[in-house]
Amino acid sequence: MLSTGLPQGAVPKLERPGPLRDRVYEALLELITTRALQPGRHLVESELAGHLGVSRQPVREALQRLNTEGWVDLRPAQGAFVHEPTEEEADQLLTVRTLLEAEAARLAAANADSAGIAALEALCAEGEKAVDADDVDGAVAMNARFHAKIMELAGNAVLAELAAQVDRRVRWYYTPVARRRGHQSWIEHRELIAAVTDRDEQRATRLMREHTEHTRRSYHARSRV
Repeated sequence: MLSTGLPQGAVPKLERPGPLRDRVYEALLELITTRALQPGRHLVESELAGHLGVSRQPVREALQRLNTEGWVDLRPAQGAFVHEPTEEEADQLLTVRTLLEAEAARLAAANADSAGIAALEALCAEGEKAVDADDVDGAVAMNARFHAKIMELAGNAVLAELAAQVDRRVRWYYTPVARRRGHQSWIEHRELIAAVTDRDEQRATRLMREHTEHTRRSYHARSRV
């Protein structure tokens, strides 16, 4: 077992040839986002390099980039650590997410066609299966895909670009509460699909705002349990 907390072989080695910096960055970011690397975890360059099958240089460059973006903290004489988000950071991010998603739901209700609605229903069914199987990673992934589909159906490229900038952090904050939210999250998704199907923009906006607020409150409540 590595000190990073990852079992040997859990992450596939990156394929060569080609530049590795971006792929190492993406691999580490995915491990952080899914909380395979927990907040506060010490990140040892040599161990990460061995785990990914690369030299230490691209790992060092990736950690520097992750530090710049706020995913990793580089501490003098101590090394790199996965950033531990404050309650204020989470609250600000999830509040912005509520604004973006509520507008996306309104636009989706105005613009979605039958194929788009069918896609939402299929994603919801897959999410419900993941919850039934207690597959937290699967539920988180399907939740992200469901919300991305709503954003796609909204048909606003600028809104989608802004949402993409916060998507990974939303996943980061959602993962610890996914089991707590459980079936209720997908009941709310079903209600949202009904509003989109009915082309009820006002109801879709309200439901999405309530849905994202439930997640925000669940995140803050987790530390009090």
